[in-house]
Amino acid sequence: ALKSEEQLDLQSLHRARDRLVGERTALINQLRAILLERGITIPQGRQKLESMLPQLIENSGDLLSDRIRRLLEEMWQELRDLTRRIRSFDDEFTAFARNDASCQRLESIPGIGSLNATAFVAAIDKAQAFARGRDLAAWLGLVPRQMTTGGKPRLLGISKRGNAYLRRMLIHGARAAMPHLARTQTATGSWLRRLIARAHPNVVVVALAAKMARIIWAVLQKRVAFEHAAAAL
Repeated sequence: ALKSEEQLDLQSLHRARDRLVGERTALINQLRAILLERGITIPQGRQKLESMLPQLIENSGDLLSDRIRRLLEEMWQELRDLTRRIRSFDDEFTAFARNDASCQRLESIPGIGSLNATAFVAAIDKAQAFARGRDLAAWLGLVPRQMTTGGKPRLLGISKRGNAYLRRMLIHGARAAMPHLARTQTATGSWLRRLIARAHPNVVVVALAAKMARIIWAVLQKRVAFEHAAAAL
């Protein structure tokens, strides 16, 4: 479907933010590599690196030469600038979601925040291009590929076709929401617990992301907020 000017603007902002996130990830990996070559290890996580790096530069002693120390200081400033610019985009998305009805409905879904909500509204608007929720999940590449021979369908791996950005964000949201949802006494929680008992966690995350895609379609089509269904007794 043709996009409005507002949707195109939102998509451009998301693409710019995604580029900055990629640059920040590459910079963090390079920082860790430089430190590791000199026997300095930092626990996993961006926030750990950001909190420990200034002290390492200041108190590294003979482990770092003066030139490398200056290089790390420049890279540290670059990392701070990238983080500031990414947060500026996040604040803009939060402000937009606060004033958009579709985004507010999407944020009622566990695992969907302002970032995911604005990305989906920018990409699919009211999901009018999809006849059913499974079509949206297929467009995101979250359903198995099929091979049919002799009239017998055979399911293969997840297709990973379609919009890679939305798929990645939805999987991140599902991974964050899964521990909480699995503890709830809801239909989704009951389904998750049964699936966790027999499948690898990564498989469960993708399955939950596919279910979330169907929920997103229903919320946008029916224009109602998401509500948990009670678990069957």
